[in-house]
Formats: sequence, structure tokens, C-alpha cells
Amino acid sequence: MAADKNPAECVVEAVDRCLALAATWHAWDGIPIARIDDEGRSNTWTPYKALRRIADHLLDHLQEVEALLAGAEPVPDHWHGRLVTLDADWSRFTELDLDEARSRLTRLARCLLLRYAAAGPEAWDAPRGEAWTLRAIAEHVANVTWYAEQVGALPVQAADAKG
Repeated sequence: MAADKNPAECVVEAVDRCLALAATWHAWDGIPIARIDDEGRSNTWTPYKALRRIADHLLDHLQEVEALLAGAEPVPDHWHGRLVTLDADWSRFTELDLDEARSRLTRLARCLLLRYAAAGPEAWDAPRGEAWTLRAIAEHVANVTWYAEQVGALPVQAADAKG
């Protein structure tokens, strides 16, 4: 990414990719999607679980960025993360759920984008002690697509054309 380009633009692009995948999830049949992660652990995935993890990840790092810029200690996360599937994760996923997710995730990504813009280029690569730079945080957050990829693009059938 160009040094003068807002690093959080990659987060906005990543959220767009997540939502493009989520646009197929109303076809989910309710059967869990099993994946083995890089550490050999089995994870169960559903559309809602992926969206929950995406939102949690964006929120975690937005809070981290705000704390770093304020000179405060970030609040550690206590999410159970991808290793658990909550009862709410099993809900069916409808077109209205996609609209809600679109509103939520695009706003979170925009908060990061605007925060980075307000901080300015001089803050993006400033050393932060033991913490990552803001640019490194944005690059990490852009990996949020991993969660959406666990569900992937589900097959959606075209409607029959009736004359």
C-alpha cells in the first residue's frame, strides 16, 4: 500500500469482500461447516458465527487504535472467539440479516477509516512501544476475510424466468 494512502482503506475493502460472500449465505441449509485451522483444531462455522467474529475483530482493533492514539492501555479482549459456536450462531440467515450485517460492518470499517484519516499520515507508522503501528493493525484487520472464507460462497440458484 502506498505510504500516503490511508491504511484503513484495506479494511474497508476487506469488509466489502466479506459482505460479497455473505450475500450468498441466505442459501445456508443449516448444516454446520467444519474446518480444520492451521493449528489442527476443528472449528464449526455458520453464517452468524462468521459475522460475529468479523464484527468482534473490527471492534477489538478499533478500540485498540483509539487507546493507542489516546495514550491509554487497550482493553484486552475476552471473546471466546472462533473456538466456540454460540446458540445464536445457529440462526437462519435471511436477506434482512444481510442488510443488518451490511449496516453494522460498513459502519465499523468506516469508523476505522475516519479514525486513521483524523490521526493523519504521521501517526500511521509512529512507533507504539510494544504495540503494533497503526499501519500494521490495519493490515492485520484486513485479514478479517478469513472468517467469511470459512463459510465461503454458498451456491445460489437463479430463479426460474416465468413469462
